[in-house]
Amino acid sequence: MATSVRQNCLHCEGPDAPSERFEWEVFVNTKSGDRLEASGASPFQATAMDALRTAMRDLPSGAWGQISHRVYDVGAVADDHSSRIIFRTFLDAAGSVRFERVAA
Repeated sequence: MATSVRQNCLHCEGPDAPSERFEWEVFVNTKSGDRLEASGASPFQATAMDALRTAMRDLPSGAWGQISHRVYDVGAVADDHSSRIIFRTFLDAAGSVRFERVAA
């Protein structure tokens, strides 16, 4: 079965409205490549941005992050086809987290 196939939802009420989630990841550059340092998810974009910003604050220069937006139907499993990166982040020279919107 494909991962986007609808699953039984015994607790759903009303019409099936699509759901969305904002997933964030923070990476640190190492000699052996990028290492995942922290990650999380939120149903709200602003909350995901705040969490990513907090996670990056005490990291060394060269740390970077991204926020992905996922949309999926209630009762369906999210798959990679419903995900797109909407922001990339980096630390500037002053140590502030900068967000760059990724073109659609």
